[in-house]
Amino acid sequence: MKILSPFLKSLAALFSALLTALLLAVCVAIGLFLYYGEQLPATNHVTQATINEPLRIYTANGELIRSFGGKLRLPVTYEQIPQILIEAFLAAEDDRFFQHPGVDYQGLARAALNLVATGSKSQGGSTITMQLARNMYLSRERTFTRKFKEIILALRLESRLGKRQILALYLNNVYLGSGTFGVGAAAKVYYDKEVDELTLAQAATIAGLPKAPSLDNPRHDPERARSRRAYVLGRMLHNELIDQAAYEQAMAQPIVTAERGASERFRGADYIAEMVRREMIERYGDEVYSQGYRVYTTINIGRQSAAVHALRDNLLAYDARHGWRGAQKTLPEEVLSDDKALQQALAEHAAIGSLLPAAVLATKGAQMTLATHKHGDITLGAAANPWLKRGAAADSLVSPGDIVWLRQTEAEDKPWQLAQIPEVQGALIALNPMTGAVQALVGGFAFKLSNFNRAVEAYRQPGSAIKPFIYAAALANGFTAASLINDAPVVYGTSSGAWRPENYGRGIHGPTRLREGLVHSRNLMTIRLLRAVGIGNTIDFLTRFGLPRERMPRNLTLALGTPTFTPMQMAAGLAVMANGGYRVMPYLIDRIENARGELVFQAEPAVVCQQATGCDPLLEAHTQAELDAPWAPRVIAADTAYIIGDIMRDVIQRGTGGGARVLGRNDLSGKTGTTNDMVDAWFTGFNSRLVAVAWVGFDNPHTLGARETGARAALPIWVDFMRIALQGVPESIMPRPDEIVNVRINPHTGQKALDGGGIAEIFSRDAAPTAKEARTHREFDPTEEPPDRLF
Repeated sequence: MKILSPFLKSLAALFSALLTALLLAVCVAIGLFLYYGEQLPATNHVTQATINEPLRIYTANGELIRSFGGKLRLPVTYEQIPQILIEAFLAAEDDRFFQHPGVDYQGLARAALNLVATGSKSQGGSTITMQLARNMYLSRERTFTRKFKEIILALRLESRLGKRQILALYLNNVYLGSGTFGVGAAAKVYYDKEVDELTLAQAATIAGLPKAPSLDNPRHDPERARSRRAYVLGRMLHNELIDQAAYEQAMAQPIVTAERGASERFRGADYIAEMVRREMIERYGDEVYSQGYRVYTTINIGRQSAAVHALRDNLLAYDARHGWRGAQKTLPEEVLSDDKALQQALAEHAAIGSLLPAAVLATKGAQMTLATHKHGDITLGAAANPWLKRGAAADSLVSPGDIVWLRQTEAEDKPWQLAQIPEVQGALIALNPMTGAVQALVGGFAFKLSNFNRAVEAYRQPGSAIKPFIYAAALANGFTAASLINDAPVVYGTSSGAWRPENYGRGIHGPTRLREGLVHSRNLMTIRLLRAVGIGNTIDFLTRFGLPRERMPRNLTLALGTPTFTPMQMAAGLAVMANGGYRVMPYLIDRIENARGELVFQAEPAVVCQQATGCDPLLEAHTQAELDAPWAPRVIAADTAYIIGDIMRDVIQRGTGGGARVLGRNDLSGKTGTTNDMVDAWFTGFNSRLVAVAWVGFDNPHTLGARETGARAALPIWVDFMRIALQGVPESIMPRPDEIVNVRINPHTGQKALDGGGIAEIFSRDAAPTAKEARTHREFDPTEEPPDRLF
């Protein structure tokens, strides 16, 4: 016993020391827990803390247009996540997730031993719950303090939430590279799939990303992604989550991702996205960037895509007609001869709209060879160079090292074409005339080039595109489509001299029926009409279409389109003619949902009543107001709207809008618009289902050039858009009102033909000519004072 006594004493002392150390450690741990616990955020409302989702904007059919807020999340429920993806994450990150209480003490012990053995903190022992706590509440600094905070928060989370809730939160919030947060966004961005469509190989690739989402990214480094995927698959095989055959099949799959941007968002609606962003800021303030609002617009993705291509293609076509302006810049020889430096230089030039940057490598005769960043070397011949004159050499335009732009085409013989960023600008707006819903909107060649939205912000003179509104005012004030108006010179004295307006082409045609005046866009007839109706009366009438009174000059130049309106305002005005006389308000946002999918706003536009809905489309505005329905108010008579639309169909069939006949449709009404000196070019048109307005001009107004009329510069945009927008849409004209009658008239006098011959014309019943009486209108002496101030 005496021999054992010293040993027992030593053992007791050791035990006492260990117990003391343990008690001290527990006390320290409790102290730290209390100290840091008070500093850490509460986890009571953890689900609200994860709302940090971006503002997302969609087309009408649910295609993502753009996200604002910097983080792309597409939340999914636990039930929507396939088991294979859950198992891949558990194998990669925390295979004891369902066994530990939020902290894996075995993992922490391994990490501590590794620290003692190597001095390295590389093995952190973080569970999925600890990672969730860090991602939600803490910084990514690697310190013992942060680790302790992770443990405290993880234990709190586990005490308040179930394992499935925690795992769902983690899988919806973990950063997975390329701006994606959560497996829903990663599946879409990397593979253009929903999470339940992922293969085993794809699930393992995504599950391998949390450790190093940038380095192991399958887009940026496929080999590192392959190595990380192999690790995940190996862990799944080791844990018997998959068998050998599945492991080998997945290992053999190539690392392939969806084309960048294909599913991240629909590109081509940046002007729309910016309009919605501004509206959301006005409604909800800056918190919209993090509260997960989902905004569904009225945009039709097919029509929007058609609008973008139509505008860009025709602005480039205009640009090709007006001369080569030279290279954007020239690279030095040392960059041109170094492939790596050349690729870096090209990468610094972002694509603009549909144009890609390229560097001229060499020229030979009419050919030029160019280097691109993603499409290799490209050789262009004379046919792909719109500025190369017959027999000229390519070096007359470019030199080696020049940075130029290329446009990809659909032509097999010339898939690439030399191009340049156009200086000219344009806009296209299309809307549903029955509701005002905007179907497509493009505010310029490229948002990246200029975020000025010309569709809604550019006030420009409409030129002759205003004439349908003025002729409608004449119809509403006693004129008919057969009224004779003298197409002859007029001279008005002004303080600065005589004003002698002319027709385009300077021709004069004498007494002419009103229909022909609009079909052939006669300036002199329109001035006489305006004077006969009265400037004040006409302006009052034009405001019924939503055209702003303050933008209209109170003088006779109004007849030639000197007011300033936006393309959106012009489209809204045309909608009144297209829908039978009702005023609809253009709108872009259909509904807004919050992060939980709850409806917080639903548009309730005033729509054109239809007989099928129990509303008589010919009811007057005051009668409609008594109905318990959001019907659009009538602002012009149905017969006026029908007759002006019919005359505008003649504008296309045999007038200035003849270029639209290539569409092969008989239901289209339209009008060209060209201002003095060809500064603005327009084409406006519709059927009863769609209104579209195209405008072309320079932001700093100056001439578009000789012969660049609305028919040449703007109408092709409208035609290319409508060709796609109306595919499969039956011809549609508003029903003919009962007040409209057919009368055969003498085309030279506008009176009823007495011999049964003549030509057919349509009239309002109470304005139709009879055999005994011709409808006449006072002809003003051009030398007398006009009824309203001229200038």
